Amino acid sequence: MSSPVALYLQDAHSIRESIDLVQYAEQRGFDAVWQADSRLVRDAVVPMAAFAATTDSIRIGSGVVDCWTRNPARLASTFSTLDDLAPGRVICGIGAWWDPLAAKVGVERSRPLRVMREVVTAVRGLLNNETVTIDGAYVHLDGVELDYVHQPRRPKDVPIYIGATGMQMMELTGEIADGVVLNYLVSPDYNRRALDALAVGAARADRTVDALDRPQLVVCSVDSDRSAALDAARLLVTQYLGQQPHIMAASGVPQSLLDEIGRVLTWPATNEEVRAASKLVPDDVVQMITASGTPDEVQSKVAEYLDAGATCPILYPLGSDVRLMIDVFARQ
Repeated sequence: MSSPVALYLQDAHSIRESIDLVQYAEQRGFDAVWQADSRLVRDAVVPMAAFAATTDSIRIGSGVVDCWTRNPARLASTFSTLDDLAPGRVICGIGAWWDPLAAKVGVERSRPLRVMREVVTAVRGLLNNETVTIDGAYVHLDGVELDYVHQPRRPKDVPIYIGATGMQMMELTGEIADGVVLNYLVSPDYNRRALDALAVGAARADRTVDALDRPQLVVCSVDSDRSAALDAARLLVTQYLGQQPHIMAASGVPQSLLDEIGRVLTWPATNEEVRAASKLVPDDVVQMITASGTPDEVQSKVAEYLDAGATCPILYPLGSDVRLMIDVFARQ
């Protein structure tokens, strides 16, 4: 591929296995690895540190940490520490999380746009070696700085990306962030609406949408057996149809299918429920919102996302042979 390409990891592999995959991706010319922090399974920061300590050039992003459960001063301290480990290679990806998970752990996601603006402002100021005072609706910092004692004071080169799905969050991202992490399980047509919203926000900051990096999560299920590739992706698609219907609706998935899936799945869904519900999901829905199939098919689908405005695919590998997917998209 001529564009940059990145790897996305969740919790399907042990951390040591993940380190091996990240090292292999680096050898094959991948630009970045993004580590998930969405469910209560694997924290993003620990594997990010492991990747940073065992690689030389690949960039390492959080894909994404939420803006609610980590104090912004602690967020800045964490990413400052990661930058100490891999200077200039760390990306702070922040998102607004999702329900019902947030509600179940006691987080009320009220005024997410205001909260995101305050958190990004605070974290950026602290990483820029500023003394930050904010008495906001959510963030309350009183003359706070990263109080270095045993190292030289310096701004940390940690860009801040927002993981946005809704168009209002997309506009805010265009205004205040260094980049956007475009979501997965959306259609390429969704990207065009997202770019319009990003452009509106960017104009508020007297810049254009081209000033923002726009990597995109893409579910990638590749296999020489096309049916096996589609079936591997179908399970993940089904889970998201039931648990994050706002993402699915944004991609044009019919509400009738969302309602039907919702009647089958509970939260958290059991494996048996997901497999039963997956029988309701047709191939065309799987192919609309994922890159699934043979190597040629997945490359073609990823190209659609790039044509629709993404700057770099962040490939979420499904199936047992992650190295095959890395090889399909290798840049060297």
